[in-house]
Amino acid sequence: MMVWSLLLMSKTSQKERFLCCGSSKGERKERREFINKGFFFFFFFFFIQDLLLIVAFNIRVCLMYIPLMGFNNFMIYYWLSRYLESNWFIWVTQMNHIPMDIDYDKNKDWVSTQLHATCNVNQSLFNDWFTGHLNFQIEHHLFPTMPRHNYWKAAPLVKALCDKHGIEYKSKTLLTAFVDILQ
Repeated sequence: MMVWSLLLMSKTSQKERFLCCGSSKGERKERREFINKGFFFFFFFFFIQDLLLIVAFNIRVCLMYIPLMGFNNFMIYYWLSRYLESNWFIWVTQMNHIPMDIDYDKNKDWVSTQLHATCNVNQSLFNDWFTGHLNFQIEHHLFPTMPRHNYWKAAPLVKALCDKHGIEYKSKTLLTAFVDILQ
């Protein structure tokens, strides 16, 4: 049994190597088809999964709040919270992007482009809480998979690197960031 599974693994790795490293026209076509099918499968799978999670969440919220508040009060609460949440989200995410000048095709390296296109909002307990640690937008763009609560640890290191290479590291107050959106 073990020999069979090793043989199967060997065949699988040969097929993967063939799909990634094929050089003839037929091999490239098969590789493209394989990638397209995989992309479609994962897109469909995650789309269905997200759709089911959204439906389950909203059913659970309705079952929890409608008996307590009644349908009309629940609808007022639900849509008011969505309205406030969407406004908060737009202000928090756009205060670091809209005021920045973005140049196209300046042949800058990736790090310089990220530093030029975003800015931070000064750190404070309120700013960290209010923005969900997205006041460190520069670090968010440079390290997108880093947990947000660790951005403050990376900020001094990024700032020191910017100072070393003469790249501007932009940081402003929360009020200035909000005013910049309106200008």
